[in-house]
Amino acid sequence: MSEFPIRKTEAEWRAELAAKDTEPGAFEVTRRAYTERPFTGKYEQIWADGSYHCICCGNHLFNSTTKFDAGCGWPSFWQAVPGAITEIVDRSHGMVRTETVCSQCGAHLGHVFEDGPAPTGLRYCMNSAALEHQPR
Repeated sequence: MSEFPIRKTEAEWRAELAAKDTEPGAFEVTRRAYTERPFTGKYEQIWADGSYHCICCGNHLFNSTTKFDAGCGWPSFWQAVPGAITEIVDRSHGMVRTETVCSQCGAHLGHVFEDGPAPTGLRYCMNSAALEHQPR
C-alpha cells in the first residue's frame, strides 16, 4: 500500500510494534488484515475518556465520546476523526464489506458497517490490537 505517507518494511513494522509491547497478533492484524477473535481485545469493554490512535503510527482515529457498545465483540465507534481513515472495498471471504485502514500508514483497523446508532448510522468495528488508547 505505497499510497500512504508513512511507509516501512515488514521488519521495521515488526520491530516498532514489539518495542511498544502491543497485544499479541498486532502485526498480523495491522499489516496482514487478520481479525482478532471477538470479545478478546483489551479495548472492547474500556470506556475511559480519551482518544484512540493507530498502534502503528499514532494517527488520531477516534474520540472516546463516539465509542458505543455494539455487542459484537469488538470496540465500536459511530464516527471517525475526519480524514483519519481510508475505506477500501473488501471482497474477501465471499462477502462485500468496507475495510478501514489508517490514512497515514495503511494499517488494517477493521470494517465499517451501516448499522450503527444516530447521528451517523455507522459502526466502525475495530480490532483492539490496531488501537492505542490515550487518556484525556
